[in-house]
Amino acid sequence: MELESREIEPGILSIRLSGRMDAAGAGQIDVRFTALTATRRSQIMVDLSQVTFLASIGVRTLLSNAKAQQRRGGRMVLFQPSAAVVEVLKASGIDAIIPIAHDMEGARNLLSLS
Repeated sequence: MELESREIEPGILSIRLSGRMDAAGAGQIDVRFTALTATRRSQIMVDLSQVTFLASIGVRTLLSNAKAQQRRGGRMVLFQPSAAVVEVLKASGIDAIIPIAHDMEGARNLLSLS
């Protein structure tokens, strides 16, 4: 699993995840993802367009870091997940906690609502 991040404007961080977010994949990005998402107040957009598989441990990684961001007064939004990943997100109920957008523009709009 790979992780790329960039600040697209002050206070808004975009994180692109790619690969399989299973036990091995989540383990590869967990420390860096947590450092980016849970240790400072930000508005965070997580691009899931390149995530090919999402296991329960990947859901836990997303959820725990989104909650940590909320405690700091920030917000996390997921965007552009594949149909298979959306199915997992909805089945887990995470879509009721972390907003999901179809594209980057939608993610930015969701962040502006916070």
